[in-house]
Amino acid sequence: MTSAVLAQLLALGLATGDSAPASPSAPPSVMTASSPSLARPLPAGVVALPDTEPPRRPKAVEYSDAYGTRLTIHRWGSYVMLPLFAVQYVLGDKLLQQKEDVFAGRRGSPPDDDLRQAHAIVAGGVGLLFVTNTVTGVWNYVEARHDPEGKTLRTVHGLTMLISEAGFVATGVKGRSSVDGNPDDARAHRNVALASAGVAVVGAGMMWILNRK
Repeated sequence: MTSAVLAQLLALGLATGDSAPASPSAPPSVMTASSPSLARPLPAGVVALPDTEPPRRPKAVEYSDAYGTRLTIHRWGSYVMLPLFAVQYVLGDKLLQQKEDVFAGRRGSPPDDDLRQAHAIVAGGVGLLFVTNTVTGVWNYVEARHDPEGKTLRTVHGLTMLISEAGFVATGVKGRSSVDGNPDDARAHRNVALASAGVAVVGAGMMWILNRK
């Protein structure tokens, strides 16, 4: 009897062990390109950069020694310009007053020849200054044409000074007619000269203030 019971219990235990579901093993994790596990957070302070070609550095522009010499001459010419304008204005104003006195009957003799000569000499100095600064300025502008830094400022400055120079050419033309003309001709000569000088001062002033080279 006892043997029969043990045999039944043993058979029942074997049946129970065979019917127990085996725990399935977890499939190996597969990481694909679309798997979110690839987007791992970066460490603190690290910024992800786009996979692009690094920007190219601009090519350095080399200037000749002659460029520096011309620039020095050009700058000193702009500094001398203001005193020349001031002297020319004083001389021209005295000539205009003498001409007005002659036409008003307050002066019996024509304007002083020495004053005329001094006015002409200073006018020649202004003309020489502008020719020199035009040559040095245009020459340096051509050499610096490949340098993008300050190119707009250089272009505006150059155009302004060329406009001023054209005004001084017109001033000289009007000056010839004002020698034997009436005071109105002399005033027109003076007004064109003042306008041309004003444009020149603006053109030079922008380089004094804005140019960092």
